Amino acid sequence: MAALSADRNTPRRAGALVSDPVAAATVIFAGSLYALNAAGNAVPATAGGTRVRAVAEQRADNTGGAIGAVRTEGARGVYRFANSTGAAELKRPDIGGVAFVADDQTVSKTGTAVAGTVVDIDDGEVWVDVGTASVTTAAP
Repeated sequence: MAALSADRNTPRRAGALVSDPVAAATVIFAGSLYALNAAGNAVPATAGGTRVRAVAEQRADNTGGAIGAVRTEGARGVYRFANSTGAAELKRPDIGGVAFVADDQTVSKTGTAVAGTVVDIDDGEVWVDVGTASVTTAAP
């Protein structure tokens, strides 16, 4: 395609909303972190999974459906999640760093599946800018 020579009405999505087909035999709970599997279908985020896509806006139940029979509506932005404990616990010095997935409602200081960037920590929970971090492997 050639470079523009006039204005272009470029389509965009409102805010940071996304919509994805849900994998077969899968439930994604409202308020949970979800990722896309290798086929590009939404699945609950897991510690050993892939980078987080978004936070589910509502429950998407595809337990009896084929791939994509149900879609999940998600949003990217800053959300508060449970914090891991022990060596995996995120602390104030980790603000600005990467939060990794422990499960679909908990983030961790270590891991392989990226949840997003740590924005703040209060009352023992972690505010994460979901989908912003570009790190794809565990922190050193």
